[in-house]
Amino acid sequence: MSLKNSLLLTSALFFAPTVLLAAGSAHAEVPNVVVSIKPIHSLVASIMQGVGEPALIVEGAASPHTYSMKPSNASALEKANVIFWVGHGMEAFLEKPLESLGSKAKIVELDDAPGLEKLKFREGGAFEAHDHGDEHEAEAEGAEGHSHEEAGHHHDEGEFDLHLWLDPANAKAMAAEIEKTLATADPANAAAYKTNLDALNTRLEALDKKLSETVAPIKDKPFIVFHDAYQYFEHRYHVKVAGSITVSPETLPGAARLKQIHEKIVELGATCVFAEPQFEPKLVNVVLEGTSAKSGTLDPEAATLEAGPDLYFQLMDGIGTSLKTCLSSAS
Repeated sequence: MSLKNSLLLTSALFFAPTVLLAAGSAHAEVPNVVVSIKPIHSLVASIMQGVGEPALIVEGAASPHTYSMKPSNASALEKANVIFWVGHGMEAFLEKPLESLGSKAKIVELDDAPGLEKLKFREGGAFEAHDHGDEHEAEAEGAEGHSHEEAGHHHDEGEFDLHLWLDPANAKAMAAEIEKTLATADPANAAAYKTNLDALNTRLEALDKKLSETVAPIKDKPFIVFHDAYQYFEHRYHVKVAGSITVSPETLPGAARLKQIHEKIVELGATCVFAEPQFEPKLVNVVLEGTSAKSGTLDPEAATLEAGPDLYFQLMDGIGTSLKTCLSSAS
């Protein structure tokens, strides 16, 4: 071999690892993904497993209903390539930050995902059976001497309850939109996202079956919840929510509302009243006083759970188990 060819070969061998490293680095570059709340973050984390980890805005026991942005949240939004949130009716605190800080990112509002089943808001905290239409709205308006609109929580016609994730079928619809968005933003890892979506769908189908079996024995027992967040779970599994202590968790109920719920417990024979970890448990004790109903806890936004791919399944299983435990033990 000539000296010239030898030098060329040596040069090629020297530079080859550098080229391969550069190619590997380019392939490994994953979008910065930011997610608003824990249940949605869990779905995104499931689809990104083995590829990357999404950042979370509402951490710990915080609630999107009462959340205030932190400097670290603002920094995450500024660096984001993709941002997932449920929508304006859920994470209202994000509306302005997304406009000012997330302008460079692909922002995905998951309440627009194809295939979702969306349920309209139920007006009023102590709603009657769900086929009463305008009757329960009229009752709610008279409950405290003013209308729901005057209380500052009127929902325009066509607005929907955005606790969408409390139906695994909706979780599947949102997961499909998440996978599609990630594959478009990061084609190099599209196959991994698709594999993870398939695995997630299998888990969601198994969860759906398990939840149906869990709540089957207690479907006919009425119960009261802290706020009306469970419509999708109720609709999917035909459990019997009889009313809620407050219309919206941002506003604590007055004495008239608490009296109304207390009367509803007695009237319907509600067997359990469920608190939520983020909000004042004393209110539950007030409405329980003098009744035979028991108390429990439901955690629709996963305040007590650690963020990650398994959180969604822990959240949903926890709701089913809490309902069964309290309602089975109640007389």
